[in-house]
Amino acid sequence: MDSFIRKKIQSTGREDAFYVLDLATVTRLWKIWKSAMPRVHPFYAVKCNPDPQLLSMLAALGAGFDVASKAELEAVTQLGVAPRNIIFANPCKLPSHITEAAKAGVVYTTFDSEGELYKLKKYHPQAEVLLRFRADDTGARCPLGVKYGAEWDECYHLLEVAKTLGIKVAGVAFHVGSGASDVNAFAEGIKAARKLFDMAESLGLPRMTMLDIGGGFVSDGGAGVKFAAAAYEIGNALEEHFPRETMADVRIIGEPGRFFAEEAFSLAVLVFGCRVRRREEGNKTVVEYWINDGIYGSMNCLLYDHATLSDEEDDAPLLDVELHPSIIFGPTCDGLDTVLSDVWLPRLQCGDWLVFPRMGAYTKSAGSSFNGFAVPDATFYVHCGAAPEM
Repeated sequence: MDSFIRKKIQSTGREDAFYVLDLATVTRLWKIWKSAMPRVHPFYAVKCNPDPQLLSMLAALGAGFDVASKAELEAVTQLGVAPRNIIFANPCKLPSHITEAAKAGVVYTTFDSEGELYKLKKYHPQAEVLLRFRADDTGARCPLGVKYGAEWDECYHLLEVAKTLGIKVAGVAFHVGSGASDVNAFAEGIKAARKLFDMAESLGLPRMTMLDIGGGFVSDGGAGVKFAAAAYEIGNALEEHFPRETMADVRIIGEPGRFFAEEAFSLAVLVFGCRVRRREEGNKTVVEYWINDGIYGSMNCLLYDHATLSDEEDDAPLLDVELHPSIIFGPTCDGLDTVLSDVWLPRLQCGDWLVFPRMGAYTKSAGSSFNGFAVPDATFYVHCGAAPEM
């Protein structure tokens, strides 16, 4: 990866920041998922990173997709993904987006309110809905329950309304939060989901056939629950509450986003400014650098995704050179645009480049062009490994 980035900089003379996507990483993570959770079919969360080559690779591997808007729906359908492998997993949708899903033949969608059922009845009566209930991991990097998920005491009424309206309830869904921290949250969600299956049956609704366990997964090296630990707990909970012997007809899906995207992307940025300042305390010098991407661009993940870009324990033995206390600023004129504070780095010069690994999740997809500095629009694709097995 480092060699490719060096050659790309040298051969093009570029100064714009850029991404590199390692497709071999995506293939490796796909195999890890399928081996660890064979019963759970991954429906990639497009919002995490809608890079077209990433979507194409996942589609070729056989992934389904979780979309939340008309634009995401179009990006996936253009790849030829079958409607049954798409779920419109936004519990509150614009009417025009609902009709677009209906035109595309996408029937699976989530809801968590009575009003959404009336919208679906009007704009997409053939929809097959999943009741999304609240199942929080309170320590997740990005909690979602404050906005989505029906409270438990609302679920019976919502199922009654769906029955009255003649809307098919295909199953239930939950999401413990992005970047989960507690493996028990998945198990508790699955336990509650089974109770809702039984609740629907007691209401006389047709047997549910779909369970969506949401997202929250990270690959090894990411901040959150170890994937192997999460997969183990999920497997045990599924066998207890949705045993193969009696629930073989239930389709089980998940909504991984960062699991596939975060590790696969690296970001290369240019150092274009440098200033040395002396601190009064301890009579120390601090080196300040400006780079051509920042908080309003790819590094918005520091604010919105609570990401960590540097681990000082990993940085310390990086090079056998003197390290200096340093600050890294983004390119805009806002003081908030500070990427790293008090990080130890070797002495850099204008024209040097920094490479940030694990920059694929909620980075480019949520950036802006504030102050006229655009989010990096170039992504180069490599395959750092053997030929992929499809």
